Amino acid sequence: MKILLFSTLHPSSARPIHGIFVETRLRELLKTGQVQARVVAPVPWFPFKGQRFGEYAQFAATPRVEQRNGVEVHHPRYLLLPKVGMNLAPFAMALGALPTIRRLQRQGFDFDLIDAHYYYPDGAAAALLAKWLGKPFVVTARGTDLNLIPQYHFPRKLILKTAAQASASIGVCQALMDKLGELGADRSKLNTLRNGVDLERFVPEDRANARQRLGLPARGRYLLSVGHLVERKGHHIAIESLQYLPGVTLLIAGAGPEEAALKDLASRLGVADRLRWGGVVPQTELKWWYSAADVLALCSSREGWANVLLEAMACGTPVIATDIWGTPEVVSTPAAGVLMARRDASALAEAWVQLHTQLPAREETRAHAQTFSWDATTQGQLQLFQRVVDVRT
Repeated sequence: MKILLFSTLHPSSARPIHGIFVETRLRELLKTGQVQARVVAPVPWFPFKGQRFGEYAQFAATPRVEQRNGVEVHHPRYLLLPKVGMNLAPFAMALGALPTIRRLQRQGFDFDLIDAHYYYPDGAAAALLAKWLGKPFVVTARGTDLNLIPQYHFPRKLILKTAAQASASIGVCQALMDKLGELGADRSKLNTLRNGVDLERFVPEDRANARQRLGLPARGRYLLSVGHLVERKGHHIAIESLQYLPGVTLLIAGAGPEEAALKDLASRLGVADRLRWGGVVPQTELKWWYSAADVLALCSSREGWANVLLEAMACGTPVIATDIWGTPEVVSTPAAGVLMARRDASALAEAWVQLHTQLPAREETRAHAQTFSWDATTQGQLQLFQRVVDVRT
């Protein structure tokens, strides 16, 4: 089976951890030996690579074509206009990607279906491409694409049109498929295939060794927060919780536009001396951060399926998380951790105390993560894709 993966959520040499969960799912699929794949991951056009332009400079620095883990990845450009960009993005994205995809077909990669990730604008763009090229397509919903964007009238209209045209929709958690059904999509075409966790990459390391590797005192209590430094991820809540957690040090792994504001918040609260900033941590190094921490905190306001939760658990580290969307499907046993009663600092502190009254053994937390291996998801995806192709032929 030949698959064209289409999504703006895919890593590149310029943004190596952007959308890495999409690449991971593809990598697991390729391990079966039953598929071939090419990736088309459009990026907005921007002319300047200077660092002062921030994320836009990363767009400009993204190569047109590259190889990642043996897969050919193409990054065609599309025009993203200010203010009207949300409504026009699917059309601009599809038009920008079409020449690249046609070239792949001429070169011999005449794919069987389009595997699109992120419902809007990516999925809506894939619907246009599928129509123009006469190919079936499947769309995977991942979070904000269904728990936020449908609040806007025109995107919601295109989302439902895309769901009707798609051969199938996939959600990384049941809550996302429930939402798509509530919006009006045909429930018979909705499928839940949860992300798994790489149990070979994320393994428990000796806690003392992990702390020594990160330059942390061996004795101490550590809370870890991982993710892009934006409000939605709730790092500010983790910082505020230090007021209620004397003796606890917060580790933050991530970078983003809120970094300066978060550091200012820590200074104003008088807890800056109990913070350790890790910046962007490569996935291959994250196991040391998870293993060094006593607990991972995820204080997000929106998440479809938060991979960091399973990654931490696979390293034997329980979690504290907000009770949103797919998270209760992950934090479903005492071995996994605790869900916060509210999304605020005092609730995080209360959850910390609750968790430490009966802290699960690391092997119990690891065992919970092992129930989310990639095997079932990969086989489910293969079977779904095969059905789509068989119906088409």
